[in-house]
Amino acid sequence: MPKTPNLKLQIGDPAPPFAAATNGGHRVALHDFAGKPVILYFYPRDDTPGCTKEACAFRDAYAQFQKKGAVVLGVSIDTVKSHEKFVAKFQLPFPLLADEDKAIVTAYGVWGEKSFMGRKYQGIHRVTFLIGPSGIIQKIWPLVKPEDHAAEVLAAL
Repeated sequence: MPKTPNLKLQIGDPAPPFAAATNGGHRVALHDFAGKPVILYFYPRDDTPGCTKEACAFRDAYAQFQKKGAVVLGVSIDTVKSHEKFVAKFQLPFPLLADEDKAIVTAYGVWGEKSFMGRKYQGIHRVTFLIGPSGIIQKIWPLVKPEDHAAEVLAAL
């Protein structure tokens, strides 16, 4: 079982503002989505098994998220070029933010120590934030099962 990250943010806190480059040559900022619920999901790496399952689950439920007026944004420290390949390979309909300078993962407290097969390293914890239309964090999922997660988030909306 993955270790729960020590999140500094809590439900009821204002979501930290951010802006980042995305696939498709765009740049998005949190304030672009004022008035809409935002699902901000952090994942370790493009085109890896768990991250692909999670992204494809959000893809498969995307029409339902749109019906609820919600915006889905994936965030990793991968490059825009990596995101472009990931989006094309799996036909992902939502933006992936390239947080190469780790500003967003740091602001949201999802960057930290992880371990795999006894080796410790720094990386992104798989965490999702539901940010309400007014910019306040409404729900946090600190431990995510990639294949079931989109359904959990949809149910919370």
